[in-house]
Amino acid sequence: MRDNIILVKSKNIAARVIDDETVLMPISGSSKDICAIFTLNRSGSVIWSFIDGKRTLGQIKASILADYSVTPKKLKKDINQFLKDLKKIAAIKQL
Repeated sequence: MRDNIILVKSKNIAARVIDDETVLMPISGSSKDICAIFTLNRSGSVIWSFIDGKRTLGQIKASILADYSVTPKKLKKDINQFLKDLKKIAAIKQL
């Protein structure tokens, strides 16, 4: 994904933080979708918290690089896979 894109969270996903994990649950769609619950680990929860419809992907990456011990190469690989997974469950979309 390009660093200049802006991501927004789906209005059809409810999110709750429990300890260091974020739980995502679809609130509309088919009965199959409604029964699905997704749990984000601490890293996923951090990325999820930065997705606000205002920050670019580049800004999100810069914030993570400044606050956490991760190489730019590892972050790029991991964040791209994570965002791909979030798109697959329709939890995010690009503006």
